Amino acid sequence: MTCNLEKNKGVSVKSLPLGGAGASLQFITLAGSEPGQLAEHAELLQKAEKSGLRWIGPEVYGSADLDLSSVPGAGMTAFLGTKTGASFYRGMQICAVEGINARAIEFNGRTAGVFYEDEYAEYAVLGGLSPRDRTAGRTEQTLDVFRQMEEALNRAGMDFSHVVRTWFYNNRLLDWYEEFNRARDTFFESRGVFDRLVPASTGIGSGNREHAALSARVFAIRPKGDRVTVKDIPSPLQCSAQDYRSSFSRAVEVDHPLFRQVIVSGTASIAPGGESVHLGDIDKQTELSLDVIEAILKSRGMGWKDVVRSVAYFKDKDYAPHYEKIALRRGLAIMPCIGIQADVCRDNLLFEMELDAAVLKA
Repeated sequence: MTCNLEKNKGVSVKSLPLGGAGASLQFITLAGSEPGQLAEHAELLQKAEKSGLRWIGPEVYGSADLDLSSVPGAGMTAFLGTKTGASFYRGMQICAVEGINARAIEFNGRTAGVFYEDEYAEYAVLGGLSPRDRTAGRTEQTLDVFRQMEEALNRAGMDFSHVVRTWFYNNRLLDWYEEFNRARDTFFESRGVFDRLVPASTGIGSGNREHAALSARVFAIRPKGDRVTVKDIPSPLQCSAQDYRSSFSRAVEVDHPLFRQVIVSGTASIAPGGESVHLGDIDKQTELSLDVIEAILKSRGMGWKDVVRSVAYFKDKDYAPHYEKIALRRGLAIMPCIGIQADVCRDNLLFEMELDAAVLKA
């Protein structure tokens, strides 16, 4: 990437090659700490002019009063957290593709995402999906979001069988997480998801600008042959989430001819039997969550140095310094990460992390 974004303070760029001369996928993290940095980051992205460069799926972590009109890219998601005060900004994550065929996915009167392809597979990223009828019950709003995922993917010649990763940002999550799980199960059963790959996922508490029950993002891959494969990966230190009726894979691996990518779902302080542990202790919950993720990465021959993006969620914003101290001691300061306050799926869980890691093939 010749735009030299990574030369700016607080900016990380991690690049993966794609099939085709000069083709690549870039993961960009722009860490923030004050509202004014959003405009600075948007300007950096706008100035990153390069032939064939296409911005995909910006995730903006900040308050509802921020002006997002200058942020480039299709399929934007705004993450507000659950204790939303005025005027805060924690950063942005965005992907870019270059040297590759890419086009916008138009859906419901907006640019909902981007479709791109290389010689080995087709890919789609959708963001900012929210229910069309926000007066409906939460179950119906959830099912409508799933239907929208499917309908938007149809615009790219895909369907839900190609989904490898989802994100759900649920408003007042703790009030209705079980209801959400039942709705997800209903949709998955109707589409035969339990008979094939169950996507990796994050389900986290956050408000949204639409005042809907939830908003969502999705990543899908349609291999063109057998040279790209996607499979679920067990967590060495945890049971399957499906053992306690939460329908997602702990992690998913994408095996591409040029790289391997591990997508780790939102991970918290949960014991092998599925129960929450280290109740009330933010340090021990953080340590266990990181132990679990590290074990997943090691099982695939990876480590923290291979992380291309990550998000740390804190039930209380005052927990952030605890994570930062632990991350420094464990050598995690090398990885790109956005930290933000949010509710985790159980009231007794204080910390959660999701991430992607990748290694190149020789």
